[in-house]
Amino acid sequence: MPSAEPGPAGGAFHRFVADAARTGSLVVQPRMGFADPARMRTGLIATRAADATTVGTLTLDSFTRVGDYAAAARAIAQDHHLNGYPLVSMPVETTTGLLDGVHGPGFPVQVRHGSAQPGRIVEALIAAGLDATEGGPVSYCLPYGRTPLATSVRAWAEACLRLATLREAGTEPHLETFGGCMLGQLCPPSLLVALSVLEAMFFRQHGLRSISLSYAQQTSREQDEEAVHALRALAADHLPDTSWHVVVYAYMGVYPETWDGALRLVADAARLAVRTGAARLIVKTPAESARIPSVEENVIALETAAAAARATRPAAPPPSTGIEAEARSLVEAVLHLHDDLGQALIRAFAHGYLDVPFCLHPDNAGRTRSFISDRGRLEWSRTGSLPLGRPTAAQPSRRLTSSGLLQALNHVKNRYDDPAARLDRAS
Repeated sequence: MPSAEPGPAGGAFHRFVADAARTGSLVVQPRMGFADPARMRTGLIATRAADATTVGTLTLDSFTRVGDYAAAARAIAQDHHLNGYPLVSMPVETTTGLLDGVHGPGFPVQVRHGSAQPGRIVEALIAAGLDATEGGPVSYCLPYGRTPLATSVRAWAEACLRLATLREAGTEPHLETFGGCMLGQLCPPSLLVALSVLEAMFFRQHGLRSISLSYAQQTSREQDEEAVHALRALAADHLPDTSWHVVVYAYMGVYPETWDGALRLVADAARLAVRTGAARLIVKTPAESARIPSVEENVIALETAAAAARATRPAAPPPSTGIEAEARSLVEAVLHLHDDLGQALIRAFAHGYLDVPFCLHPDNAGRTRSFISDRGRLEWSRTGSLPLGRPTAAQPSRRLTSSGLLQALNHVKNRYDDPAARLDRAS
């Protein structure tokens, strides 16, 4: 369940999710973004009309993500294909027009972008009348390029403060951390939980009071359930006077290539969300491994997730294997580095207290590694300088070879796929 209500009466996103949770409905959301305003509007209308409790998404294009607004503008002018909606480069009247009569208290819309420097994006979404977005100084920096972490931290601090000014006008803005989704796969859950909590605390320190914390479905149902319960416990301890909820992401790694496998995976993600008390789910579609999904494919995924959620009930936490203890140790070690969360995050990566396996960013120490155990769980093979707070059974002998890494990356895909039902890869 989400925590207490936000203060100002405005700000539809968190309030909608909280109201849905009170009625026992999981909110499901696509990762949908189209460059053409008419198609984007059609997608939002179809999302709203789905047989599910939904919120909408404007996912932005790659040029906008990296701040190349001129390239996005040229693509618009020349009618070139973009892989998302170019919010910053599109006239604000166009965006407000596509939202008119669609976005509102009964159907809030979130902007998703992937930018390490989101200032212009935040300005554009505010100008369009929106108040919800996502990301974070670590999670939208390390996986996506070589922007220095310190630069991202400064940019995100400014963006948070700008978003928080909406409270002065009676609107409660909402910000979701992407920290629980680092690299999509092969990051052990305790580090995902710690990053999600730390980014949420960063948001709070910079003026936000309506926050969601992410966790991406990984390789083991039992391990994922333990992790989401740990995330909720740490959020309750570290986010006072803050309205928050947990959002689960359907698996972010190499995706099944069969319709049946892909839909079974998203259904399992919905079951994970309900069993652990998460309030919202970001879905993926059966077309995910082949191309940008259509509106219809997004609706199929939304309705599949909603049906699975309706047939599932909350469950007690599984027996602890130490995920919460490890995550707490990581969070506390970072908090001791500096009172300013941004500086603490920078120092934590410099010291290797936070170190994401297989992440090639220059500010990531790169001394940790993980593997998938025989039980299907993500475990540490090297812990580097992580202050995990207990003797962690790292298994150096399980270090991945190149072929082992390829096998690990395809572990979930292979488990869910039915080789007899390959997707049509036609564009």
